[in-house]
Amino acid sequence: MEAAIVIMALLFVALVALGVYATVKVVKAAKRGVDRTINQARRTVEDTTLRAKSYGQGGVAGELAQLRLSLRTSMRATQDALQAGVAEDASLRESLDLFRRLSAHGQELDEDLKRLEREPDRSRVAGQLTDLRKRTEQITESAESLRWAARDRARKFAEDDLSSLSAQIDMEAGALRHWSGPAAQDPAADDFSWPDASAAAPGADQGQVWPADAEAAAGQRPEARPDAHAKGRPDAQAAGAQGQQPPPAITARDPRQAAYPWEKSARPETTT
Repeated sequence: MEAAIVIMALLFVALVALGVYATVKVVKAAKRGVDRTINQARRTVEDTTLRAKSYGQGGVAGELAQLRLSLRTSMRATQDALQAGVAEDASLRESLDLFRRLSAHGQELDEDLKRLEREPDRSRVAGQLTDLRKRTEQITESAESLRWAARDRARKFAEDDLSSLSAQIDMEAGALRHWSGPAAQDPAADDFSWPDASAAAPGADQGQVWPADAEAAAGQRPEARPDAHAKGRPDAQAAGAQGQQPPPAITARDPRQAAYPWEKSARPETTT
């Protein structure tokens, strides 16, 4: 009984701890979201104010506002480009580290410009505008160099991938159109079979006719078969009456005739 109570107490404590941990995580996430929203709203207000000052005011105040606006716009665009590209290209991590170092100089310059905006001695501020303009241009040019290099790299990879994809599509399209090429033939034409002996000579043996037998049969002339003329077969007379050639007579092959070069010729029979 006591073990069950201890187990229940431990479970209750674990659930309470888990609930507290989840609540803290949710509160921190909500706080980060609120801070992000506040910072974004503050940036929007500051950018709008600087844009209004750069267009509406002249002199030192307008020059300082224009420098701050140019600096903030360039740094923000570069940061967004690098952070978006590093998720797909890990080689941009070094570029992102360089940008963080550059951002430290940019934030320092932005603080100097903001402080000079509240400076009442405009003549002293006007004397520093040349140096401030030079620092701003140096930082913005470095940021733009990183940003355009990352964009060119991403565009080059996209072009290479598109070229490879186009080549693969062309190959696949050619493979799908194989029926229109000369290689496409009737499948039945590829099946080769030897001619049937019955088609060449009706009534002949159904076995396969080899070229040697065919040449031997073709070499026999009609006058070598006297049975068709001497006996006057009815089928030969009917064929002659109709103007057709009589079918070749089946004659036995002379066993003494050598059919192959490697066979020896039969010796003539001798009579005593």
